[in-house]
Amino acid sequence: MVQVKIGEHNVGDGAPCYFVGEIGINHNGDLNTARRLIDVAAIAGAHAVKFQKRTVDVVYTAEELARPRENPFGTTNGDLKRGLEFGADQYRSIDRYAAEKNVAWFASCWDEASVDFIEQFAPPAYKIASASLTDDNLLRHHRKTGRPIILSTGMSTLAQVDHAVEVLGTKDLVVLHTTSAYPAKIADLNLRMIPVLRERYGVPVGYSGHEVGLASSYAAAALGACMIERHITLDRAMYGTDQAASVEPQGLMKLIRDVRVIEESMGSGVKQVTADEVPIMKKLRRVG
Repeated sequence: MVQVKIGEHNVGDGAPCYFVGEIGINHNGDLNTARRLIDVAAIAGAHAVKFQKRTVDVVYTAEELARPRENPFGTTNGDLKRGLEFGADQYRSIDRYAAEKNVAWFASCWDEASVDFIEQFAPPAYKIASASLTDDNLLRHHRKTGRPIILSTGMSTLAQVDHAVEVLGTKDLVVLHTTSAYPAKIADLNLRMIPVLRERYGVPVGYSGHEVGLASSYAAAALGACMIERHITLDRAMYGTDQAASVEPQGLMKLIRDVRVIEESMGSGVKQVTADEVPIMKKLRRVG
């Protein structure tokens, strides 16, 4: 039985599916919106929420930051990227609020300084974004923290994932199958990779979904995904590139509720006559 401990919860074989509501940048730089999204996760029964943390001037080139882009914070891409970043005061508030709501929180850190920044909050795990999967130095920097790692595998070849797993090692590692398009086309989701990855690496494997709708996330659960991560939003019509691929509050509640039903219905795989079948069998069966 392969499990990874994330905070107070086991993730993996025999454990209930672990749910992560990815807030990412859907807070649009507003702390009150971030708190409301934590509320959404708590009410729905998610175990954790996830943010993104970037050192803007390290992750993006000067040319990219200077690119014209009308947005709520100004007229350049840099204005937008800086406007979406929370600092220490905001994250201290998030840390307190999430604790009050009994929801864990962690982040995907896109550079080494961001890992060091988030480390002050002692997160239960770190998420490595698909875009960072090929950054060996960043992977090793995450490992230095000694915390569990959740590795997203979108926009990557199997050889690249092999290499990342080799760099990270399999101790306290959860791998997430994902397709990095926002929203992702249903035909591109390739959910049969979930058991393939589980067999290949011998670690818990989950699913990070960016598709519209919930059906594919249900299928991922039935295929054995030990963790399901979905972007969450207050309203898919809100400003932001990730909003359209996100799940609204009612959708998150439905997803978690129905996956629990799927888990209960999967059973043991051992054929047997149930107690409720016995009287029906006696009534309807003519022979034997």
